[in-house]
Amino acid sequence: QPQLVESGGGLVQPGGSLRLSCTASGFTLNRLDAYAVRWFRQAPGKEREGVSCITMIRITRYADSVKGRFTISRDDFKNTVYLQMNSLKPEDSGVYTCAAVRGRRFDCPSDDNEYDYWGQGTQVTVSS
Repeated sequence: QPQLVESGGGLVQPGGSLRLSCTASGFTLNRLDAYAVRWFRQAPGKEREGVSCITMIRITRYADSVKGRFTISRDDFKNTVYLQMNSLKPEDSGVYTCAAVRGRRFDCPSDDNEYDYWGQGTQVTVSS
């Protein structure tokens, strides 16, 4: 059964950095490189929001709130997508979840229902 597993979350001080990983397993006939992957985050009491995405051909998109601070990348040999987060702010705190959608070369869908697979999430807390 294909699944996504996030890792790399934790507690960090404002201004610090974290690198999140989203690793796919169980993808046999369809490797992760056949999918676009999007990172979402959800803070307590707030709606889930898209943070960044990377398509099959490595087109990247970022929410305005993270542009210039976050970088998304992928290593298809390792079946992993990374989210490097720098200059973290308390408002970046939340549960970060990755999701994959097959066959998207140029964009990531905004409708959550279009994603084929979801991870369980990893907690990021930015606090002094």
